[in-house]
Amino acid sequence: MHLEFHQLDLRWEHLRVRQPHRQRQLLASLAESGQQTPIVVVIAQDSDDRYLVIDGYKRIAALRQLGRDTVEATVWPMGEAEALLLSRAQRMSPQESAIEQGWLLSEMERRFSYSLDELARRFDRSISWVSRRLALVELLPEAVQRHVREGNITAQIAMKYLVPVARVSAEDCERMANVFVKHRCDTRQAAQLYTAWREGSRLVRERILTEPELFLKTQRQPQTTKPAAAEQVERDLEMALAILRRAGRRLTEALPEMNAAQQEQAQREIESARRELSRMAERIGKEQESRHAEPGAARRDSGVARATSEQARDRACAAGVAPHGAQSPAVELRQRAGDAAAGEGRTLPATDPRAFELLQGEPRASP
Repeated sequence: MHLEFHQLDLRWEHLRVRQPHRQRQLLASLAESGQQTPIVVVIAQDSDDRYLVIDGYKRIAALRQLGRDTVEATVWPMGEAEALLLSRAQRMSPQESAIEQGWLLSEMERRFSYSLDELARRFDRSISWVSRRLALVELLPEAVQRHVREGNITAQIAMKYLVPVARVSAEDCERMANVFVKHRCDTRQAAQLYTAWREGSRLVRERILTEPELFLKTQRQPQTTKPAAAEQVERDLEMALAILRRAGRRLTEALPEMNAAQQEQAQREIESARRELSRMAERIGKEQESRHAEPGAARRDSGVARATSEQARDRACAAGVAPHGAQSPAVELRQRAGDAAAGEGRTLPATDPRAFELLQGEPRASP
């Protein structure tokens, strides 16, 4: 049969969790193929011309979005409570969450005065299972449950993270739920917030709930920013030092068993490591010297230029000095010529064979 929307009683709509992505899929399917499965209704006990909807709330919402006026329905000839239980047993949709089960149990207990034993029998569960689901609904603040119904918070996040917070503080539970909604936290972000809140002091918990943006930003930082080069070098050097210490301890044990070739190879490796560390230390030293240099050192005045010129001339003169303090032959020749001029009043003849020997760079024979 076809029913108009004004004939429907939607009092049990609050037992369903809204899932926006599934609702969009259903909307697309109805727009393309029309309604394929009728909704389930029973005749309302307080009115013969109204029908209480048992199953099909999402289809009704989608048809309304499409501008339809009627919905195809199947009427079950039974009471309201029996229809609710039968619909839950026959539901082909994904398994309902614990909070949805708690909502249904709570309504059955409150509206139909079912005892715990009766609920356990009807749901084919233990009394303990029923008690836990009822306690769950009583524990979560109504504002948090409303977020779950509207699809702002998934039932999984509410069960895993908000329920433990509610056991400690209902106020913090509501504040954390508002944070989840405002920042559209996914499961990972919700887990990070909850873990930090659980492990933090009272001051830290207050800071997290007051400034969640700062906390979430710090959690995202390691994923988007690589460690600085200085930190990487420091970590590498620490690792190298630890490896060297470990190698030293092992060397003490292995040295008696090492042959000559192995010992020589170890010495070469140690020497290579020492040279590499020396080069690194030299680079650090040069960098420190450049940082501590005076700003005006790069500018050259006339005095500095003169000193540089004099140093260049000194180096040119020093080039004629042989190693170990010995003079070059040309300089020695000039000096001896000067000595001869001063002491004997004569110059060395150019045809003297000793002059030829000195100019050729041969050492002078001792007397």
